[in-house]
Amino acid sequence: MPKRELTPQQRRNRKLGVICFVTFLGMVGASYAAVPLYKAFCQATGFDGAVRRADKAPDTVLARELLVRFDTNIRELPWTFTAEQTTQTVRIGETGLAYFKVTNNGKTPMTGRAMYNVVPESAGAYFQKLECFCFSDQTIPAGKTIEFPVVYFVDPKYASDFETKGKPEVTLSYTFFPSVDAEKGSQRADASQAKTPSALGGNTKAGL
Repeated sequence: MPKRELTPQQRRNRKLGVICFVTFLGMVGASYAAVPLYKAFCQATGFDGAVRRADKAPDTVLARELLVRFDTNIRELPWTFTAEQTTQTVRIGETGLAYFKVTNNGKTPMTGRAMYNVVPESAGAYFQKLECFCFSDQTIPAGKTIEFPVVYFVDPKYASDFETKGKPEVTLSYTFFPSVDAEKGSQRADASQAKTPSALGGNTKAGL
């Protein structure tokens, strides 16, 4: 039986259907890529209060001091998460060293991941870290307490930016969530093997 030739309208409808399907697949793929891309963008620019990663401390240290507050939170984990210091006073451009403790109150090893941000958000571009346990999985053995360091500094440009120069303090906030990557076999750090860092960020702890 000979095939029925499509009318011009049917051909246009079929072409439109293919275009819509391809567009849908592209949107699905983009949605999965959006999270890591957004995270990378925030880390690179300090957007939305994200703390930037740094390779080295600045060469300039200003006389002006800044009060840094530390905030800790837990979501859906039987952990206790505290900062060993609630505040620190540092000079702008000076390297600061803060310590945090995590206790796994559960009966089995558990893996979590710490997300972070800075308030006010405008300070995110200038609050930078040399060492941090955040953005990598941390596995805490049952009943164990692990100490984590954070080595950071505030870029001297903080003192000249009109959005931040009048702000005398910033708050660094961490929240531990259950790791969504642990079940996928992603690389994670055994926090029990953590090392002691240097004040200048020379040695690193697990997950830094």
